[in-house]
Amino acid sequence: MASRSPADILAGQGRLTLAGVPQGFDALVVADLARALHAKGGQASPELVVILADAARVQAMEQALVFFAPTIEVLSLPAWDCQPYDRASPSGPVMAQRMLTLSRLARVQGRSTPAILLTTVNAALQRVTARETIAKASLSAAPGNVLSMKDLSAWLETNGYSRTSTVRDTGDYAVRGGILDLFPPGLAEPIRLDFFGDQLETIRTFDPETQRTIGQLRRLDLVPTSEVPITTETMTKFRLAYVRAFGGATKGDTLYEAVSEGRRHPGVEHFMPLFHDKLGTIFDYVPGSAVILDAQVVEAAKERLITVADHYDARRSALDADASTAYKPLPPELLYLTEDEWDRRRNGEAVALLTPFALAGASDGTMIDLGGRRGRSFAAERADENANVFDAVVAHVKALRASKKRVLLAAWSDGSRDRLAQILDDHGLAQVKSVSSLAVAQALRGDEIALAVIGLEEGFETPDLAIIGEQDILGDRLIRGQRRKKRAQDFISEVTNLSPGDLVVHVDHGIGRFIGLKTVTVGTAPHACVELHYADGAKLYLPVENIELLSRYGSEDAEAQLDRLGGGSWQARKARMKKRILEMAGELIKIAAARAVREAPRLVPPDGAYDEFAARFPYDETEDQAGAIDAVLEDLASGHPMDRLVCGDVGFGKTEVALRAAFAVALSGKQVAVVVPTTLLARQHFKTFSERFKGLPVRVGQASRMVGNAELNRVKKEIADGSLDIVVGTHALLGKAIAFRDLGLVIVDEEQHFGVTHKERLKQLRAEVHVLTLTATPIPRTLQLAMSGVRDLSLIATPPVDRLAVRTFVTPFDPLIIREALLRERYRGGQAFFVCPRIEDLADAEAFLRAQVPESKFIVAHGQMAPTELEDRIGAFYDGKVDILLSTTIVESGLDIPRANTLVVWRADMFGLAQLYQLRGRVGRSKTRAYALFTLPERKPITPQAE
Repeated sequence: MASRSPADILAGQGRLTLAGVPQGFDALVVADLARALHAKGGQASPELVVILADAARVQAMEQALVFFAPTIEVLSLPAWDCQPYDRASPSGPVMAQRMLTLSRLARVQGRSTPAILLTTVNAALQRVTARETIAKASLSAAPGNVLSMKDLSAWLETNGYSRTSTVRDTGDYAVRGGILDLFPPGLAEPIRLDFFGDQLETIRTFDPETQRTIGQLRRLDLVPTSEVPITTETMTKFRLAYVRAFGGATKGDTLYEAVSEGRRHPGVEHFMPLFHDKLGTIFDYVPGSAVILDAQVVEAAKERLITVADHYDARRSALDADASTAYKPLPPELLYLTEDEWDRRRNGEAVALLTPFALAGASDGTMIDLGGRRGRSFAAERADENANVFDAVVAHVKALRASKKRVLLAAWSDGSRDRLAQILDDHGLAQVKSVSSLAVAQALRGDEIALAVIGLEEGFETPDLAIIGEQDILGDRLIRGQRRKKRAQDFISEVTNLSPGDLVVHVDHGIGRFIGLKTVTVGTAPHACVELHYADGAKLYLPVENIELLSRYGSEDAEAQLDRLGGGSWQARKARMKKRILEMAGELIKIAAARAVREAPRLVPPDGAYDEFAARFPYDETEDQAGAIDAVLEDLASGHPMDRLVCGDVGFGKTEVALRAAFAVALSGKQVAVVVPTTLLARQHFKTFSERFKGLPVRVGQASRMVGNAELNRVKKEIADGSLDIVVGTHALLGKAIAFRDLGLVIVDEEQHFGVTHKERLKQLRAEVHVLTLTATPIPRTLQLAMSGVRDLSLIATPPVDRLAVRTFVTPFDPLIIREALLRERYRGGQAFFVCPRIEDLADAEAFLRAQVPESKFIVAHGQMAPTELEDRIGAFYDGKVDILLSTTIVESGLDIPRANTLVVWRADMFGLAQLYQLRGRVGRSKTRAYALFTLPERKPITPQAE
């Protein structure tokens, strides 16, 4: 080891290479350096600025620092989540996080604890609002202050907050009488400011779902949510600078027109230099701080500057070719650091470069090997069907303990931590203790093994510590963040979703039109009422305390017939419906009674094997999903035939429920039939089941048109003799030609696609075997049976959090942005969906792709093609033979292609909101960052409904 420590070198000026620092260990090194530098004192800014390759690395280090150094303050500065010279603005949460971090850095006077700033190379290369400007931009308030609501609203509008009817996301605010609701950056819950005249009375936090107060705040510090303030002063600066840069506005220049009118135009942040006298860099906010560079940062910075230059050149070329284009790009040096500036910053500060590789030669004063190495991966044991990965883990842990190393097992979530502890205990590794921090782990007895929740991609080893990651044991984990538990819904949330003109149903008076809330004076007391209009101009004022008598009308048809107040039509309709309901109830009671008296085998999975199988699931189960799995396992063990409907949106985890059920049945010696509507889905499920059951004494087969005749005959034979445990196939599995030796469970996926004949066959099966039905869109009859209790129902309504990570942009159609998005997906080894609303639009889209993206291969698919041709084309996309699938909305459901993570929707204004939501669900199904671009006509206004 060198005579001078890393902290000694970083405290002065110099360059340092820290070798032997694999991922995971880097967080431990950074924490130790920050503590050492803080001990030297005299530092107001964070002791360390850590520049990492991308946002994923920032998130991983941030999570690791929570465990390794919980007392260190960690600040995070993300980069804009849009492309250079884009027409879209950065997302609200990203802008809010940037402004919160910059404000904290600008106003800091001194620190009692160490601090670390984490950022990406893209953020470090980008110019930011000057420090002195940020320091003046905040607003503070406390109960009792004189503060005009009008002035506060104006400040919020100026600084990037969005006025909405109901506050739900960061950056939203809403005004109701003397109350202002606001969701500022940095707070987990929105706040409610209660005014009496121009005096602020209280500041309370509240639940955005129920609107109920949670707690009180004594003080509030607000920061802008945008780096571009829209004020009279900045509008003047913008217009003058715009004329100097581009020689004046041209007709149809929507950016210039919007800013001149005080409106915030999409993508205005890309013209930020025109709103400020000068910009700064992130380094101006952290004078004297030491800088740590991730291993890939130097190369990533070069690539980023090349990308910025390419985007600028493309915009300039388009402008030179057509001077009337509305997009006029600013030179890169106004928005980003130049290569010389970056090199000067990189070479002029106290900088350490981290590398996971060991030094080839001896260490010197500027090159130090800290002795960290990548931990052991158990991939070989996972691939070997004859090996047990958990036995190998236990043997490795014991070997590490024998060499006097402290051992720590790192899980991704609380659920996987508990499951891992149980499995290792079953395999002979006792004394496993859950810990909350590294300090607690180091305090354990020598014979105890620490187990903690740390977001590590892989483990590592140092001379005295070994961390084994969950991914080292089980393979890749697709992580979903923790979701807040659902609270009981309140009627207020329903009322806030009503808009004037919506149709509602009163339990006694029928269909009426919601107008709004109105205060009605009765006697001498005012009452808050809901105003409803009925036929012939009749009005009804319903007190809000009786709001439970109302429900939203089930149809979106605004022309539905209103009922007459006091008329008999509504009562007659109610009477007819009651009679029909009684008739149906009689029939359903007979079915339910017959099913209740039948018996079925009690199927219970073996505990240890089941835990290992569940551990292979590469997610943390959502609350609803775990509930559905438990309900299914209880049904299988009840001794009565199961008939359960699992209803959940696309990608919410229904397949995992089916896998757990299939495991319980197959290991109990019974056969499982998985019935799906299409051959494509059959192949998809066959692959999923085969991978999950690999290494277990369970055989999985496929029976569909995609299988050759010889293979199909073999599968039928093995179904009959019982040697095949699980078979995945299309509706042919329901035919009488298929004879199962001992069928225990039928899993039906997407039941709404099956016909009457198939449903009748399923009815017969329900009398004899367990039936599990999966669907995202149940047909009314199926839903009625489930809601009435004849069929058991499990709802998976909790959306996976990784779906929310899809970066969604609504933007005018821009050939350069679309080309860049499609090529970016291709160059990172992925695929893209390009969806059009109508078949006649496909020709124009084909011409666009040929002209603008000739580097990519694409294939066209739509619903009027022959079934075999359509499946062949989608199959080619599924197999990765083409880069882009150009299609209509036939891809709206059923496809699960983790490689496809870019979606472009042509003329998004012609789709319904539900369709756009379903389409966006096609991407973002893996760790890769997904992008969804909803494009609009560039110069054509869209309808208010579409907007």
